[in-house]
Amino acid sequence: MDCSHVFEFKVKRLIVVFTLFLAFFSSSPAAFAQVDTTHVTEHAHAEPAKKKFDIGKFALHHIADSHSWHVIGETYIGLPVVLYTKDGFVTFNSSDFNHDDEGRVVVERKGQRFVKVHEKIHYASAVANEHGQFVDLDEKHHALNARPLDLSMTKNVCTLIISMIIILVVFLNVANGYKKRKGKSPKGLQSWMEPIILFVRDDIAKPNLGHKYERFMPYLLTVFFFIWFNNMLGLIPFLPGGANLTGNIAVTMVLALATFCLTVFNGNKYYWKHIFMPDVPWWMYIVMVPVELVGVFTKPIALMIRLFANITAGHILVLSLICLVFVFDSLYIAPVSVAFAVFIGAIELLVAFIQAFIFTILSALFIGMAIEEHH
Repeated sequence: MDCSHVFEFKVKRLIVVFTLFLAFFSSSPAAFAQVDTTHVTEHAHAEPAKKKFDIGKFALHHIADSHSWHVIGETYIGLPVVLYTKDGFVTFNSSDFNHDDEGRVVVERKGQRFVKVHEKIHYASAVANEHGQFVDLDEKHHALNARPLDLSMTKNVCTLIISMIIILVVFLNVANGYKKRKGKSPKGLQSWMEPIILFVRDDIAKPNLGHKYERFMPYLLTVFFFIWFNNMLGLIPFLPGGANLTGNIAVTMVLALATFCLTVFNGNKYYWKHIFMPDVPWWMYIVMVPVELVGVFTKPIALMIRLFANITAGHILVLSLICLVFVFDSLYIAPVSVAFAVFIGAIELLVAFIQAFIFTILSALFIGMAIEEHH
């Protein structure tokens, strides 16, 4: 087991410990609340019970995609909304909803009415319900109204564009540095990026791809820096960060699909022979062939889920630790909450790099298995 896997195991163990910590202390107030039932009964009608803080709802809301972008404090930037309806395309700014997410504010365009509920845009009902919402809700408060096809520029889409611009600026600058300083020692941004590029080449590409590594270096470098940069942007709590792009399973699915296509389309005859005609007795083909064939698809699925789960778990853990203040409803827990959150945040800086490394090295490993020559 190499150092990266050992570190990842330790991080996961730490996450489990903190989760148990949260579970224990979250249940403690309920236990203490049952000590004096007589006292509670006497004051039950005098003081209405406080609404319990839903830490899960809070965390999931903050890691989800959004039609607006939080800048700082109460300042938000509305993002373009693009909807395809039965009457064609409809566009407006998400700020027209006045940051309402409960279906109470109606936006009317081209004779059609829209509301936003839990970051999803629905057609508005003709009249509001008893809560002032222009949607029909089921028992779990999920909107039942039909939805147009949403092609909006959400926070994740904007982060994707920003990360692309950052990567282009960085590597065009590095490429120009090599042109201007040919044969000289690296300088400036070039001196920062060159060791990382050499790390990807010497420690990821060459060991797994052999002498064919140069053919796949552009893809491996793109995947590594795309994941790393977006992991770092996700740790910034305000503009231009705050999005959970690499924690979005649709994004990790596309990255895993790219690795899958490279593996399948570059697989040589020995790779496919190992799958459909493995070196086992013929009567074992009925077992081995389906297992090997399933393995072709489970590898990219594992890539997809690994990146999605690790990044999402890190964000949820930091948010949960910060929310301990609201769970206990006491400022005395704030120093402990902030200390743990800062500690986990520092670990997340390492995890951002490690997850980019793991995705890239596994991609190189899978491609290397497909192009490996028969010995």
